[in-house]
Amino acid sequence: MHHWRRDLVELAALFTAVAVADAVANLIGHGPDGPALLGISAVVLVATAGFHTWWARRHGHAPPTGDTGARPPAGARQAGQPEAPASGDAAEAPVLWRMRTTVQDAPGSLAALCTALARHEVDILSLQTHPLAEGTVDEFLLRAPAALTAAEVTRAVAGAGGSGTWIERADAHDLVDAPTRVLGLATRTALDAAELPLALRQLLGRCTIRSLPARSPGSGRANEIAPVEGALEDTVMRLRAPEGGVITVERPYLPFTPTEFARARALVELDARLGPRIPRGLDVLTLPEGNAITVRRADAADHEAAKAMHERCSPRTLSMRYHGPVGDADRYLNHLLSPRFGRTLAVQTASGRIVGLGHLLWDGDETEVALLVEDEWQRRGIGGELLGRLVAMAVEAGCESVYAVTQASNTGMVAAMRALDLPLDYQIEEGTLVITARLDSAPAAGPQSRNHAGGRATRD
Repeated sequence: MHHWRRDLVELAALFTAVAVADAVANLIGHGPDGPALLGISAVVLVATAGFHTWWARRHGHAPPTGDTGARPPAGARQAGQPEAPASGDAAEAPVLWRMRTTVQDAPGSLAALCTALARHEVDILSLQTHPLAEGTVDEFLLRAPAALTAAEVTRAVAGAGGSGTWIERADAHDLVDAPTRVLGLATRTALDAAELPLALRQLLGRCTIRSLPARSPGSGRANEIAPVEGALEDTVMRLRAPEGGVITVERPYLPFTPTEFARARALVELDARLGPRIPRGLDVLTLPEGNAITVRRADAADHEAAKAMHERCSPRTLSMRYHGPVGDADRYLNHLLSPRFGRTLAVQTASGRIVGLGHLLWDGDETEVALLVEDEWQRRGIGGELLGRLVAMAVEAGCESVYAVTQASNTGMVAAMRALDLPLDYQIEEGTLVITARLDSAPAAGPQSRNHAGGRATRD
C-alpha cells in the first residue's frame, strides 16, 4: 500500500511539473515580461537548491565532508589486510605475568597492592591467597603493558608493602582457574597411576620430583621413609607413597606454602585410594614377516612374564640393557614396572609371551628411555616401535627431552635413536654412551598413530 501511494504522489508531481513548465514557457514566449520572468525563475531555483543543501547537512542526510575519524571505505583497503595501528605502542600486545608476594595479614594490605598495580595499568586476572602463620602469600596472574618490565612491577609491589616477590612470564595455559586445573590433574591421576609425578609438577610449578622405593633396587637396603602425614620443610616436601616409598618434591627458588602441601597430599591420597591402575588400550601390529604382536601398557601384574623374558635373554643382551651383569632381575623389575616411576610398554606375541619391554622413567627433571627386546625378536623393528611410542608419551607429558644410557657397541639402540629424526646430543660418561633427544621439534601424535614395525596397526 505504501509503494502505491508513493507512486501516485510521484506521478502527480510529474504532471504538475509539466503543467507548470508549459505555463512558464507560454508566459516567457508570449508575454511582454518574458526575459524578466526567466531571470526570476533562475534565482528561485538557485535559492531552492541552496536551501535543500543546508537542510540535508543539518539533518545528517548528506555524507560528511571533513575527517570524522571513521574507518576508511572498504575500497580503500585490500581484503584480508588489517588496518595499521595508530601508533607503535598500540601494536604491542599486553604481557602475562605470574607473580607471588608476601603481604601483612592486615586490613587494607591487599588493597594497597592492587592500587599500586593499577597505577601502572596492570590488570589482575586471577588471585589466590595462601595463609601463613605470619602474613599471607598472594599469587597473581597479571596482564601488563608490554613496555612494563618485571623489575618495575617488583618495585611497585615492594613500595606497596610486598616482600619476597617472585615473578615470571606466563602463557595462555595459566588462564585456567585453579579449581579447574586441580580437577583436571585429579582426573588424569585417577585414570593412570603414572600421571601422579607429572600432576604434582604441574600443580606446583617448576620443581624436581623424585620417587624412591622402600628399598633400593639391587641392594635391598631400606630407604628413608616419610611420615604418613608427610613433611614440609621450607622448599622441600616429602610425601608417603602408597606402596611404602617416598615422593620428594623440591623447589629451591620458592618455599612451599601449607596450601600447596595440602593440595599435593590430596593428590597422593587419591592415588593411594584408587590403587594400582593403568589404561588398558592395546595395539595389534603385523610385522613384515606376517607375525602379529600386541603393544600395551604394563605394570607390576606383568612381573612374572617379564622375569621369564629376562631368563630367555642372553647375557650380552642383558649387559647391553643394564650396563653389566644382572644377578637378580626381581629387584629391578619391581622398580621398572611400578607406575610410580614412569610408564612401561610391553610387546607380547599371539600366545601372550612378552618379548619386549620399553620404559619411560621419570628421573627428577629429566626423563630416561630404556629398551629390552628378546634375542629371537631383535632386528624386526620392535625396538623402534617401542621407542617411538615412548617418545610420543614424553611429548604428551610435556617433557623437554629424553635420554638413553647405552654402549657404543649397541648399534640397535643407536640406530633407533637416530631414526627418531630429532636433534641428538652424544656424551661419553664413565665408559657409557648417553644419547639425549630434544623434543621441541617432535610431532604431538598419539602412540596409536605410529607404526615403526611396519605392516598394519589396529587398536582395541
